[in-house]
Amino acid sequence: MRRAAAFLALLLCLYWTRAQGESGGLTGNDITQTEIQSEILGVKSTSDQTNITPDIWAELKELRDMAIQHSVELRNSKSKMENLEQENTAIQARLTASEWKNAVLENVVKELQRENTDLLDRVTSLEDKNKVLEARMNASENEVEELKRQSADMMTRMNVSENEVEELKRQSADQPKVAFSLGLTDDGQIGPFNTDITLKYSKVFTNFGQVYSPTTGVFTAPVRGAYYFSFTTVDTRSGVNTRVYLHHNDKKVLSSHNRNANGSESVSNSMVLQLEKGDVVYLVLPTGHTVYDDTNDYTTFNGFLLFPL
Repeated sequence: MRRAAAFLALLLCLYWTRAQGESGGLTGNDITQTEIQSEILGVKSTSDQTNITPDIWAELKELRDMAIQHSVELRNSKSKMENLEQENTAIQARLTASEWKNAVLENVVKELQRENTDLLDRVTSLEDKNKVLEARMNASENEVEELKRQSADMMTRMNVSENEVEELKRQSADQPKVAFSLGLTDDGQIGPFNTDITLKYSKVFTNFGQVYSPTTGVFTAPVRGAYYFSFTTVDTRSGVNTRVYLHHNDKKVLSSHNRNANGSESVSNSMVLQLEKGDVVYLVLPTGHTVYDDTNDYTTFNGFLLFPL
């Protein structure tokens, strides 16, 4: 019973001491002195009633020391708690700053992503434009190649044409210039005669190549070829027949005939002949017929080379 009463008194002292330590009202020395005084008073009051052995005092002292140690540890724990709270506040501030920085970084990242998207769009647009330009360049290159090919073809054609022109010039230079146009006479009526005569056209309008002889009235072919001949005759007599023959060498090949009813009627005809070099062509007035010509050139004879053969 004595020990139980002493232990109960000690517990009350510890409770009071802890309350004072938490409120900060007493220092460590005050607690010690108060506890000692309380313990002395309590023990003395108790010792007046009971007999306490020396072991109880030793246990009380040990308990007192333990209470003081626990009080100090509580104050140290409180200081540590305050330090931890300060550190927590600093950490929270750092976290807030980090969150703000993270938000700023997120905005920067979003802005960079947007700029990157814009750059990608621009790059894509530039690539599309580049493809279009490449297509145009390829088309232009194809057009240039086509123009070069066409130019080469034109140059080839021009060379061929120049060669053909040169050949034509050479052929033209080699081809004799054959053409004549003649009038019969300025003396009026010719004939009639008792025999067939060769008409000698004395008025020479043109005689390229000097192929017609006014002296003989004969055209002589300078080359083998195709020749064109035409003639016109007039007779001023009435009631007579007008007739002229075209001869190739000794052969009559063309005849013109007309009976004049009222006088001054003309006869015309033409022919293409294939002649060998040296062949002759001339007009013959038959026996008993006449022709008429004067300065008006009613009776004419014409011929020229169409092409050599």
